[in-house]
Amino acid sequence: MVEGRTEGQTETPTRFGHPIGLVNLFGVELWERFSFYGMLTILGYYLYYQVTDGGLGLPQATGTGIVGAYGGLVYLSTVLGGWVADRLLGMERTVFYGGVVVMVGHIALAILPGLTGVGVGLVLVALGSGALKANASSLLGTLYEKGDARADGGFTLFYLGINLGAFVGPLITGLLQTSVGFHWGFGAAAVGMALGLGQYVAFRKNLGDHGRDVPNPLPHREIAVYLGALVVALAVVAAVLVTGLVTLANLSQVTTGVIVVASIAYFVVMLRSPKVEPVERTRVRAFIPLFIANAVFWSLFQQIFTVLAVYSDERMNWSIFGWTAPSSWIGSIEPVWIILLSPVFAAMWTRLGNRAPTTPRKFAYGVIGMGAAFLLFLPTAGTTGKAVPAVLVAVILAAFAVSELMISPIGLSVTTKLAPQAFRAQMMALYFFSVGLGTAMSGVLAGYYDPAREFAYFGIIGVVAIVVGCVVMALSGWVSRLMEGVH
Repeated sequence: MVEGRTEGQTETPTRFGHPIGLVNLFGVELWERFSFYGMLTILGYYLYYQVTDGGLGLPQATGTGIVGAYGGLVYLSTVLGGWVADRLLGMERTVFYGGVVVMVGHIALAILPGLTGVGVGLVLVALGSGALKANASSLLGTLYEKGDARADGGFTLFYLGINLGAFVGPLITGLLQTSVGFHWGFGAAAVGMALGLGQYVAFRKNLGDHGRDVPNPLPHREIAVYLGALVVALAVVAAVLVTGLVTLANLSQVTTGVIVVASIAYFVVMLRSPKVEPVERTRVRAFIPLFIANAVFWSLFQQIFTVLAVYSDERMNWSIFGWTAPSSWIGSIEPVWIILLSPVFAAMWTRLGNRAPTTPRKFAYGVIGMGAAFLLFLPTAGTTGKAVPAVLVAVILAAFAVSELMISPIGLSVTTKLAPQAFRAQMMALYFFSVGLGTAMSGVLAGYYDPAREFAYFGIIGVVAIVVGCVVMALSGWVSRLMEGVH
């Protein structure tokens, strides 16, 4: 163990030049993402495969729409996780209990049959993942002082843990799904989350007192008000389901609308709160264009689990020396590039420090790169059947990875820097709203995908993303000024 400190910080143990608590959060996020992506990569197939193939036999567009909506709901639930951390438990305990709920959700998917298991399991995994994700990232942010040049590098290493889990999870669940059935794959996801919880408890002390405080405790007199609001919310959900206003077919569209409304409401609350200082309010305004850019990025990226999952199953040649790999392995390709490139980007940001491109410019590069990656699918758009080599798609997904490293870990880092003190965890939840909005949109867009019209599909979406990235680039100087000293 190396002892280290930076100017203005108390002396704390470090690993690889970063606070030792990063190691524990790296591990728990690795296992949570193992379970999440391991389940997600086979979920769409489970929903739309025929019953004779072990699936539920839903229409393909409905299945991919549910996957997108579910991903959106995961990130929507981060607001609840942020609220619980800020007002009831603190970030550190919320991470633990969120992991427990995730594990129970995967168990439900593994043992409960049909749509009952899907409904119960996905709701629990969404709630637990929302609590864990927002608070693990925010908790990591507390390990660094504002202005610490190591923060972007630390978040990039944290992102390496996410992608190690995202790489291994689909490999294992995909093999189990094709060899012994979907429910064994879901069970493996539960085991992965259990391992993550065990590691988190064993090394909890490495986090010290970080994330233990409750920054905005809920007064006892307000408990009844929030319980009443919860009852009303559950009644509204039950009503729209019973009346048929929300169906499996339109779930992704409804989820997208809900996230848009919730995001606007959240921005209004923070901008008008008396607990937010004027300089903090200006920084929240700077976050708005970054929020939009991030949503556009994820609406393309998350199609790995909607459109590209179908593309993998129907258009890609997965033959490897006579053996056909599972189609769900499409989910493991991009994380390989992240694993290879994350240390390079972490070292680069740490070495450049304040000489690196500003955050708005990094966001612009990420969105432009994502649009360009979609255009790389155009040369094979005229082919039919399973004619697209997996190697070619692997190269295209390298462009996905570079774009992701330009925007995603940087987004996590800048959110902690721009967050008002009274809304630290909930600001991270708002960041995940942008991810959720993009994820839900990936389900909406999947409804327009048709192998016969691939050129138009990939071409139009790619060009739109590039235009959005160019607009963000043009606004980058203005956004940087609003960020009030945050690079």
